[in-house]
Amino acid sequence: MTLALALGFGAVIGVLLGLLGGGGSILAVPALVFGLGLSMEQAIPISLIVVGMASAMGALPKMRAHLVEWRLAGIFAATGIPATFAGSAVGRLLPERVLLIGFAVVMVAAGARMLADRGGTGTACSTEGSRINWRRCAPRSISAGLAVGFLTGLFGVGGGFLIIPALVLMLGIEMPVAVGTSLVIIVVNSAAGLISHLSGTSIDWAITAAFAGTAIVGSLVAGQFGTRVDTERLQRWFAYLVFAVAAYVLVDAIFLR
Repeated sequence: MTLALALGFGAVIGVLLGLLGGGGSILAVPALVFGLGLSMEQAIPISLIVVGMASAMGALPKMRAHLVEWRLAGIFAATGIPATFAGSAVGRLLPERVLLIGFAVVMVAAGARMLADRGGTGTACSTEGSRINWRRCAPRSISAGLAVGFLTGLFGVGGGFLIIPALVLMLGIEMPVAVGTSLVIIVVNSAAGLISHLSGTSIDWAITAAFAGTAIVGSLVAGQFGTRVDTERLQRWFAYLVFAVAAYVLVDAIFLR
């Protein structure tokens, strides 16, 4: 029964990833905790595996199309990796109730970002033609990389809902390049987060394989039909679903544990 649920939840999250190009993984941890009955300690590394593998699949075509700004990805990774280990260390010190409440807050932020206007690019870090003004970009990249890495280690989320706004609005990167760069950053941070969570944590590899396998297949299949779906409407309704799940997580954490 547990494996069947893992297959089902993985497929749903994979389809959402394929249709929306990201964001669906925010439901991985709640699905594992509330759907499969795992603890946060068990759910986070599985979520990181799913997020990392799905992001890697999405990053490959972006890399082939040269839609990755490698130097920015390097800055995010260099700051994000140690921050990921720090987030994991802090997470081990916090009670599960506190982690769930924090995760619900992150979900609300992710849902709000999905409802926000995505149009345009920012001017805080201007570009000069195709060249990036590194004097302005580097400090903002470092602070954003630290924040994203910490959240990845603490909650097992990819952080794309933070990386994309940072690249587009703070650094002025065009959306196609921001998406490709974000996927590469998520892969690196997820790998670091997984390594930081492996010590002292037992991973149920059967559930992991079922969950990750159907998520990847669902993502690839749904990606073929993405152009036929009204993604703006789907993303809006998905944001409402994220709010509803966040409310459930909060009620459970505050009143039922």
